[in-house]
Formats: sequence, C-alpha cells, structure tokens
Amino acid sequence: MHIAELWRYPVKSMGGERLAETPVGVQGIPGDRGIYVVDDRDGILSARTKPGLLRNRATVDPTGEVLVDGRPWRSPEVGAAVREAAGPGARLVAADGPERFDILPLLVLTDGALAAYGHDHRRLRPNVVIGGVSGLAERGWEGRQLAVGEAVIGLADLRGRCVMTTFDPDTAEPDLEPFLHVRRAFGGTFALNAWAGRDGRIAVGDEVRLLDEHEALAVPERGRYG
Repeated sequence: MHIAELWRYPVKSMGGERLAETPVGVQGIPGDRGIYVVDDRDGILSARTKPGLLRNRATVDPTGEVLVDGRPWRSPEVGAAVREAAGPGARLVAADGPERFDILPLLVLTDGALAAYGHDHRRLRPNVVIGGVSGLAERGWEGRQLAVGEAVIGLADLRGRCVMTTFDPDTAEPDLEPFLHVRRAFGGTFALNAWAGRDGRIAVGDEVRLLDEHEALAVPERGRYG
C-alpha cells in the first residue's frame, strides 16, 4: 500500500488543494481548515447549508498566506464572495482550536473503497487517500493503526456521511445519488475518521503498512481532539 493522494482544505467547506508531502501532527495537516466561515446568528457555517462555498477554492502560497481563488483571504473581494455564497452576515475567521474539525483532524480513504463508491471522491473530502488496497478492506480497519514513514495514523471509526456529499465540488449543484448510494450500499458510512498518533512527515508514494495488534503503539487518545 502507498499514499496515493494528500489533500488540505485551508478554508473549511471550500475547495481544497492537493499536496505532494506534508507533516502530520496533533492537529492533523498544518493549515487544514485553519479558517472557517461564521456569522453572528448561526455561528460556524458549512457547505451542508451553504453549498455555494464549494465554488471557491482555497490554497496556501509559499509564504504561508491563505488565498481564496488566488486572493488573500482577508481581501475585500474575498469577503464579498463569502457573503454572496453564505449570506450577508458571513465572514471568514481564523481558527484557534479543534472546533474547525467536525469529528477528528484526518479523514482516510482507500482506492479500493473509492472504486466501489463510483463517484467523484472530492465529494468525500479526504485528507489521505491510500492506494493498493483491495476492495472494501478499509471497512475492517476501525481501531487499527497505519505506519507511514515516521508517522503513525490512528483509525477511529467509519465516518457517517451527510448531505454535503450531494453537492458537486465544482458547481455546488445538488445530486442525491452519491448520498443515497452510500446509504443503500454502505449503511451511511464511508471512509475513516483518523488522527496522527505519532507526528511525522508523509508524502505521495510513501509505503503504508497496517500494523498488527502486537506492533501497535501507545498513541494519544482520540478524545483529546474534541
């Protein structure tokens, strides 16, 4: 098995960027969901209720500045785009804690499961895509650990999928079939909630090894991430 893709989403609920390599640590991939959308009435907003956010793409430039469609995230142009997508009171704020993660800091997906899914995998918003996995093997990995270079990734449980999977990642147009397919074929769950039990640097092409029980490391409990 190997790392096939790495993804970061600098602004929660916006389109993300593929990475060639990245550190992973206690807060997942640095810069992942480091900014999110809020308004004073409803708090944190997401594409579940504001799917227009998906039409914007967030990246990080070489200086560490977060860009939205090529513009600094604090710029008036980006502010206007966020209000257009999410409402007149919407604005971007920098995250200062684990509230930016819906569940855990990482989402792990495998190519075997993606073949069974049969839709654009960007709808699932993975952080780590693992290649060389047979069929639906990932569905038996709950509670296991993956070794990737010096890093160890703890796999918690299968992710319950929500309405966000119904929206096209480029156009935000709704299509219920991907969501209904997961409900019919996979009991509503797909991909694995995960966290970095041991820090390290990982890269596309790195070998991935599923640790046996006797090899498993004592890693931080997932509850520390909120």
